[in-house]
Amino acid sequence: MTASIVTQANTTDGEILTVQEVARFLRVPKSTVYKLARVGELPASKIGKHWRFLRRDIHDWMHSRSQAA
Repeated sequence: MTASIVTQANTTDGEILTVQEVARFLRVPKSTVYKLARVGELPASKIGKHWRFLRRDIHDWMHSRSQAA
């Protein structure tokens, strides 16, 4: 892993999260995270077979959903 990737992965806003971490953060099943990512509702990137999420994107997504409700 390069230094720039390590640095970004360790910052609060740019922290990279896994499906399990997002599910724990949102308090939903992993299957819900997979479904939302697959249909494009949850901001995510797919790297090979693995979904990855930026913490700031998840925060922004939650904020936008609470504004719409």
